[in-house]
Amino acid sequence: MLNHYPWWKWAVIALVIVPGVFYALPNLFGDDPGVQIRGIRGTSIESNDFDRVRTMLSAEGLDPKGATLDESGLRFRIVSPEQQLKARDVLQKELGTRYTVALTLLPDAPTWLISAGARPMYLGLDLRGGVHFLMEVDMASVVRRAEERYVTDIRTRLREEKIRYEGVRRIPDGGIEVQLRDADQIDLAQKTISRQLRGLQVEQANRNDTAVLVINLSEAERQELSKFALEQNITALRNRIDELGVAEPVVQRQGNRRIVVQLPGVQDTARAKRILGRTATLETMLVDEEHSLDAAVAGK
Repeated sequence: MLNHYPWWKWAVIALVIVPGVFYALPNLFGDDPGVQIRGIRGTSIESNDFDRVRTMLSAEGLDPKGATLDESGLRFRIVSPEQQLKARDVLQKELGTRYTVALTLLPDAPTWLISAGARPMYLGLDLRGGVHFLMEVDMASVVRRAEERYVTDIRTRLREEKIRYEGVRRIPDGGIEVQLRDADQIDLAQKTISRQLRGLQVEQANRNDTAVLVINLSEAERQELSKFALEQNITALRNRIDELGVAEPVVQRQGNRRIVVQLPGVQDTARAKRILGRTATLETMLVDEEHSLDAAVAGK
């Protein structure tokens, strides 16, 4: 005898299966090669930019299959990978440095399906391909720069306490050495530095029959520097990944000094390596606002 179920159970099954099938439909259409354009340094893309880019592509015989303009930038679906590369070269030449042009893969689902909120499932490296980077933060450089900053801080603290010194220098092998003019003030100098700069370990030593202070970063300070350096680099990497147009990148910490970056769907691996690997440098310089540049050039 066949089992019979109440109608409402069939209705519940239909309410679950039918929307599930509908929202899974975009996965059947696959991806098209595409080009993504984003403004950099606060540059926004307006509707007139959309028309200008489309005109550029049409002039080169490149007619996109579709285009989208939203808050994340401007995206064009291209017919073939060959036309995708040509479109990138044209746009990079015409748009200049105010915009970033990245190769990407865009869903080929119909617009009406996308507008209904049905989007394809984003695939990882194992199913979609892409780029995997394992980066290591140069902690030796982080410690060296921290010690150089502490050299300046120590000099300032000693001057404030009227403690005269012969020299405060960073030791090439690591650490800081302080040599005082008056050896009787060494205890006061040690207490001052230990009290005001709590991230340092201060010890007395004898160098060439001269009493000196040997200063090293404490273990807690080193761990704090390591944590801050990793977080800073992760933030910088995430900002740079925006230039590549990756939908769901993975940027995560691995251990005490390594960062894993996974970029599913990235096609231009050389550009990805170049963008993620470039060095960021911040320099602070004193500016003389009282005297003119012409007078300085003239030697006055």
